[in-house]
Amino acid sequence: MRPPGPLRASPPARAGRGPLLWSLMALAVAALVLLPILSVIWIALHPSENIWPHLLRTTLPRYLGNTLLLMAGVSVLSALIGTGAAWLITMYRFPASRALGWMLLLPLSIPAYVGAYALVDLLEYAGPVQSALRNLLGWQSARDYWFPQIRSRGGAIVVLTAALYPYVYLLARTAFCEQSGNTYEAARALGAGPWGRFLRLGLPLARPAIAAGMAIVMMETVSDFGTVDFFAVQTLTTGIFTVWLESNNAGGAAQIAGVILILVLVLLGIERGSRRRQEYHNAVRDPRPVVPVRLCGWRGWLATALCLFPFLVGFVLPGGVILLHALANAERWQDPALLQALLNTLWVGGWAAVTTIITALLLVYGVRLGLTRLPRLLLPVTTIGYAAPGAVLAVGVLLPLAAFDNWLANLVLMATGTDPGLILTGSAAAVIYAYCVRFFAIAQGAVDTGMERIPPSLPMAARSLGRTATGTLRAVHMPLIRGSVLTGLLLVFVDCVKELPATLLLRPFNFNTLATRVYDAASLENIGEAAPAAVLVILVGLAAVVLLTRNLGRTIPADAAPKEGTGLARTRAKA
Repeated sequence: MRPPGPLRASPPARAGRGPLLWSLMALAVAALVLLPILSVIWIALHPSENIWPHLLRTTLPRYLGNTLLLMAGVSVLSALIGTGAAWLITMYRFPASRALGWMLLLPLSIPAYVGAYALVDLLEYAGPVQSALRNLLGWQSARDYWFPQIRSRGGAIVVLTAALYPYVYLLARTAFCEQSGNTYEAARALGAGPWGRFLRLGLPLARPAIAAGMAIVMMETVSDFGTVDFFAVQTLTTGIFTVWLESNNAGGAAQIAGVILILVLVLLGIERGSRRRQEYHNAVRDPRPVVPVRLCGWRGWLATALCLFPFLVGFVLPGGVILLHALANAERWQDPALLQALLNTLWVGGWAAVTTIITALLLVYGVRLGLTRLPRLLLPVTTIGYAAPGAVLAVGVLLPLAAFDNWLANLVLMATGTDPGLILTGSAAAVIYAYCVRFFAIAQGAVDTGMERIPPSLPMAARSLGRTATGTLRAVHMPLIRGSVLTGLLLVFVDCVKELPATLLLRPFNFNTLATRVYDAASLENIGEAAPAAVLVILVGLAAVVLLTRNLGRTIPADAAPKEGTGLARTRAKA
């Protein structure tokens, strides 16, 4: 008789309907997330009335040119400000540098369109700045002096830069903090000065992070509507509103949305290509952290002024102007319409956040069970919704949902004789669906990051003890990823509160959120009425920035400057 062969460990049990059901749910979630994007492509290729030749001859070159100029201007300025501030905060110590490290993130809490309203109110002809100049210098009219045009492409670039530079700052600072201090000490010993260390070491090593930040800034610039509309700058996003709402041509709007999708895909390709071509690794096993150098005298105060300026322009100026208007119009806080807008915002934002987190959990867990390869291949594609502007998603959401609504209404009418009306597009369901697609990448990233920290032995042990796939998720994964889930929930909710283009296009009649209330009032030059809602939007945004700052403190080491005269660095402990 042949001797028995070596014993083999039996593979993990994946049979049964549980893993298969999770894989099918993951596929369903991926299909729902990708449906609006595919719908835009289909409508653009099969319009009921093809106005593409007309767009090419008339407005499309202007839309595209303004969009590209805005993207270039905002990304370059954001890279200069964000990278420079991150380098100063990481490599040097100067007055208020610790506070400025997190203060530079606060402009993220103020939507760009709120900053636009505040800047125009402060600097326009009838604003306090020009009025004070006329009274002080005796000027009688605008013909007596020159003042930069606020509502212009340049003004839009300034406002968007002030709101978006923290993306570059955050990624660049993280990259600088992760670099080895040994490299900079060697460069200093070889005679490299501050500029040499920045240009030859810091900047090349942080280039992938800076490129990723610039790509995010450009995608946010493409998706902006409130700022460019208020400044009368015609971009691709405003073109969607014009062609769809004024010309009543959904096919033309989808074709413009297709151009935006192409731009977004190009940006994503450039960003991922830059990361693929640039790989850097620490040369030592336990690299010493970068030790900041103390700047004394006028150099330290200059660094403080350079880091303080973007904070003042991006947070103090718009926040202060809006807060003054809110205090001067105290009676607006008692407006029932404001309370209704707040309740609508909490309702749609809360439902969207919860739905997005649940669907992200279904997709990520279904992919991790690994029964089929298709969900794993679709997982990275589902993040494209975050890069797509809200106006693009509105085109892709409304038209298929409207067709489904009409089919469902006709079916109910034939069966019961009662017309139920438009169930999805006649309610806030379309808005919630657009929010879920738009911010699905945030929820997916939070859930996936949390699950990556769970050792594979824990769910395997639960399955070996007889737990089903659903039981393992409930008993093992959920307690361990609760923090990541709550973080994703808050971030999705905050972004839903600030989202404007998709809400404007998809909201039902007489349905306002805080963002649309701010836009409706500010577009009529009524900043006083818009101020209370804008303050509420800013407060919600501050909650996310505080959470982001706490997470940043856990990942970026706390710093300590070297003692003067000794040249010795003190070890920095992680916060």
